[in-house]
Amino acid sequence: MAEENNNSSDYEDDDDYLDFKIITVDPGQEQLRIDKFITERMKNVTRNRIQTAIRTGSVLVNQEEVKPNYKVRPLDEIRIVLPHPPSDEESVVPEDIPLDIHYEDEDILIVNKPAGMVVHPGIGNWRGTLVNALAFHYGKHELPVMKGNLGNRIGLVHRIDKNTSGLLVVAKTELAMNSLAKQFFDHSIQRTYQALVWGEPEPAEGTINLHIGRDLRNRTVQAVYPEGDFGKEAITHYRTIEPLYYVSLVECRLETGRTHQIRIHLKSQGHPLFSDEKYGGNRVVKGTVYSKYKQFVENCMKSLNRQALHAKSLGFKHPKTGEEVYFEIDLPEDMQNCMEMWRNYVSDRRRKKLL
Repeated sequence: MAEENNNSSDYEDDDDYLDFKIITVDPGQEQLRIDKFITERMKNVTRNRIQTAIRTGSVLVNQEEVKPNYKVRPLDEIRIVLPHPPSDEESVVPEDIPLDIHYEDEDILIVNKPAGMVVHPGIGNWRGTLVNALAFHYGKHELPVMKGNLGNRIGLVHRIDKNTSGLLVVAKTELAMNSLAKQFFDHSIQRTYQALVWGEPEPAEGTINLHIGRDLRNRTVQAVYPEGDFGKEAITHYRTIEPLYYVSLVECRLETGRTHQIRIHLKSQGHPLFSDEKYGGNRVVKGTVYSKYKQFVENCMKSLNRQALHAKSLGFKHPKTGEEVYFEIDLPEDMQNCMEMWRNYVSDRRRKKLL
């Protein structure tokens, strides 16, 4: 079975990459340029960074976009979304690691991350990460930086789990980083994943809206909280693409980006991801446990020794042009091979009229 990554970077939501602040202007405040006003109230944030955020719509005054020369007025409500600022205390070791670049221009980079690669450095994974590779190929001072709890995150505004494959967008400029950060915060990024799950979801298409947070009894996993009195709001839309009786290929569209969201949401419906050790998908969930079938399942898991989850597509407004862009990547070979094994098995059972 796949070895689970237990570093702290495995427990971060997309929102953890962002600073969100609301400032209500004092009744006696004199008129002052908004970029200067915010700079005076947010330490360690440069005026240039604030101006970039304003230009990308990441600063709203009374729910409206403004220009950097807007002068604040008494009782204005200012909402600010910023990537975490960089830190000089943390360093990234550049490493010559190949990058599978799906698309690139002056502002953004779309990377196809292989399963097994950690996105950014953290405890237990200081080397061999996507960030180490980016630092080598672009120089850690050439890409904008977002700071996390552990390790710099050059160019990153979101992440996917170590053992999940698929597409990530990397910001190559401050403008791109602010624009993408705002889009992630607004949940306007279009993200679809494909997952091989145990069983056939019923209904075949639907929405899961359950809060997600750390399991109170086991801090190494996430749990759902149906009453919404704990955790964070999490919304997953799913549809079954290919039902195979024992397993199904499911497409998931995320509204939110919570830790292990798809994995825990589908488990909560009785359909854990195939070969997902952390959430119970690495055992026989559907089907009899007679030795021949059990051996077949084990062979499938040897061919796919990780959770069967792939970040298939990304859609968003291009930071510079404002045009809608869309990127898609096929399932990786290990998931395709596993799917084919299940197709052949189910076809053989139906031919023998055992299903």
